[in-house]
Amino acid sequence: MRRSILRALRQCAAGRGASRNPVKFHGLATDLSRCHVEATSKRPVRPTMLPGMRVSGCREATRRWRALLALAIAGVVPLAAGCQSEPPVPPPSAIEAALPVFPAAEWTRAAPATHGFSQDGIDRAIAYARQQGSTSGMIVHDGTVIAQWGDVTRKTNLHSARKSFLSALVGIAAARGQMHLDDTLAQLGIDDTAPALSPAEKQATVRMLLEARSGVYHPATYETVQMKALRPPRGSHAPGTFWYYNNWDFNTVGAIYERSTGTRIFDALRTELAVPLGMQDYTPSDGHYVPGGSATRYPAYPFAMSARDLARFGLLYLHDGRWRDRQIVPAGWVAESTRPYSDTRTGGYGYLWWTSDSASGARGRDALLSRRAFWADGHLGQYAVVVPSLDLVIVSLVDARLTSRRMGQTKMETLVMLVEAAGGKATGKASGNATGNATGSAANAG
Repeated sequence: MRRSILRALRQCAAGRGASRNPVKFHGLATDLSRCHVEATSKRPVRPTMLPGMRVSGCREATRRWRALLALAIAGVVPLAAGCQSEPPVPPPSAIEAALPVFPAAEWTRAAPATHGFSQDGIDRAIAYARQQGSTSGMIVHDGTVIAQWGDVTRKTNLHSARKSFLSALVGIAAARGQMHLDDTLAQLGIDDTAPALSPAEKQATVRMLLEARSGVYHPATYETVQMKALRPPRGSHAPGTFWYYNNWDFNTVGAIYERSTGTRIFDALRTELAVPLGMQDYTPSDGHYVPGGSATRYPAYPFAMSARDLARFGLLYLHDGRWRDRQIVPAGWVAESTRPYSDTRTGGYGYLWWTSDSASGARGRDALLSRRAFWADGHLGQYAVVVPSLDLVIVSLVDARLTSRRMGQTKMETLVMLVEAAGGKATGKASGNATGNATGSAANAG
C-alpha cells in the first residue's frame, strides 16, 4: 500500500497523473523517498521543506504520509486528488483525526483497548514498574493518557533528567542568537577554582559541554560516588575526543545559559516551557541551586516536577518541539540534540539526551530496545522516554521519600518493552512473544 501511494505521488510530481498541473504532494513524495534512503543507508539525509511547513524531516514526512493514507482509506481524498489543481477538501472531522493530539488544561484519558493496547499487558507493565520502585508514572499514546499509576501530581526531584530541559532552553537561546555552540570556554571567560583550567581545557566549546566531551575533569558538585570514581585524570583527554558523563560540563553550560540570557534556569523553565505547554504543577520555587563551595564555581540546578508535567515535555519532543500551532523548541534542534554523538552501554548520548541508537552504529552492551527512542534520565529512576515510531511517551518517577529502590536504565528499557508488547497491533508486535522476551530481560536485569 505504501509503495503504491508513493508511486502515485511520484507520478503526480512527474506530471503523469490525472493532470499535468503543479502538484501538492511533490514535497511529501520527495521526503518519503529520502526517508527510504536514510533508513537503508544508515546516513542522515537533508529533508525537503514543503512550502508553508515549519517542521520537516523523516518523522514529519511519515506523519503526513500516514495522514494522507488515513484519508485515502476513508475515501475522502482520492490518490488522484494530488494531481488535480483543486483537490476536494476533506471534512473537518477527517482532518482533525489526522492531526497530532495535545492535552488541554487536563490530560485526556482513555482505556488502553481504545488505542489498540491490551489492558492485561498494560497492567503487567505497571506492576513491573512498581516492583522496580516507580512511585508515579504515565503512558501517553497519540497524545492521550492510556495508563497512569501513583500520584501523578506529586513533585519529585528529577535529578539529572533536568539536563534534557536545559538542552531545550539552550536550543531556544541558540536560535535567538543568545548562545553560540562553537564558542570556547576561553572566549566566554570560563575558569574555575584552583587548580584552574589549562589553556588546552579552555578550548572546549559549548557544544562539547552539551555532549559531555569537554575533556575538563575538574571537581564538580552534585556528583554521585560512581561519577567521581570514573572521572579521568586532568589533561588525560583533549577536548572533543572522549565521552565521560561529566557534571562539570552540565553545571557549567547551565551557568553559561544564565549569563548569556540574563535569566535564571528555573524562571526560564516557566516562561519558555511550563506556561506554553500548560504544565499544571511546576513553579520556579521547585528548583534550587547546589553550590560547589571551594571545589567549583558552578552550581547544580536540580528541580522537582510532577509526572503529568514531565509527560507534556516528552510529548513536546515527540512532536519535534511543536505544541499545537507554536514551535516552542526549534525542530532542527530537537533532531540535532537527540542524535547520538557518543556510544554508551545502552546506546548513545546526544546533547543532554540519552538515545537507544549509538553513534558508531554498534549495539550497546546492555541495549534492549529495538526501536529508536530517546530519553531524559535522572538518578534513582527519573525518566521521560520518547518512542517516535509508536507515538509513545512513557514517564516514570522514583520518589526517594517513598521508596529505597531504584530503577536503572536496563529496567526502564524493560518497562518500555512491556508497554510495546502490550500494544500488539498498535505497535506491530506479537503480544505474547514480546511480553515473554521483556519478562526475561526483567529477570536478567535484577
